[in-house]
Amino acid sequence: MDRPKILATHRLFEESRAKLSEYFEVEYWSDSDRPARSEVLHRIRDKEGLICLITEKIDDELLGAAPHLRMVANIAVGFDNIDLEACTRRNVAVSNTPGVLDETTADFAWTLLMAVARRLIEGDALARSGGWKSWNLDQLCGADVWGKTLGVIGFGRIGRALARRAGGFSMRVIYSDAVRAPSEVERELKAEYTERDELLRQADFVSLHVPLLPETRGLIGPRELAVMKPSAFLVNTSRGPVVQEAALVTALEKHQIAGAALDVYEREPQIGHGLLRPNVVLAPHMASASVETRTRMAMMAAENTIAFFQGRRPPNLVNPGVWTK
Repeated sequence: MDRPKILATHRLFEESRAKLSEYFEVEYWSDSDRPARSEVLHRIRDKEGLICLITEKIDDELLGAAPHLRMVANIAVGFDNIDLEACTRRNVAVSNTPGVLDETTADFAWTLLMAVARRLIEGDALARSGGWKSWNLDQLCGADVWGKTLGVIGFGRIGRALARRAGGFSMRVIYSDAVRAPSEVERELKAEYTERDELLRQADFVSLHVPLLPETRGLIGPRELAVMKPSAFLVNTSRGPVVQEAALVTALEKHQIAGAALDVYEREPQIGHGLLRPNVVLAPHMASASVETRTRMAMMAAENTIAFFQGRRPPNLVNPGVWTK
């Protein structure tokens, strides 16, 4: 019997490739650059499954070009690159990869926080330049992290993981979320619930951990940045469009905030020229980029795909409406 045909828009890791080869005929995109949209539309025509990254837009155009498509496995927690309504309407299952990247992403958010506070990137550039001549009392003085106030906007798994790390630095943790955390979680993490504006007023570091939804798009704009302390830093490892980039550039130019550390961007992979400032730490969307975590993400996508084609509900199905039809 013919095995289902799958398109993977990335080479994946060997462990997941070996697993997929047991069940499917898989066509991999092997170039180091992301496939062009036209290439994806061409290759998807005869495929029943798609394993993709958040760089691929799954919309009516793609679904119309893929009459045999039954399953999309997104290697990411977020799935704002996918038109869920269109997929459900066409009876195409969609899965994601939650849970496995929480600690790694929190690690990286903490890395960004520390780097921007202590001016690490500026220090690295100076050390490499050959221009460092001597130690001076006021050279590259940054901000302490120990004992400061961390404000977490979005208190899900990653936000809570970041709060745990803050405990090791004796930080006060305040958070805002659409749904307040259970009291036992607040006690365990010594986290205080507060309204968003009050968090922005009090926090020395504001870290964003919300999904990209209509209500979170542009969540941090001119008004919110104006509320923050002039000595505060903004950290974003969630999604770029959560922050209005032009407003952030203006706030930095006017010294409304002390700096920012960003892993994601409003028009990714484009990075606005106004962000190329010494007090902004820039990373290329790499918060989950450890070998262990990315391998687990790829394996989870493979396991979701295998489950679906074996007639089992994928463990991480995000449009359950297709399963009840």
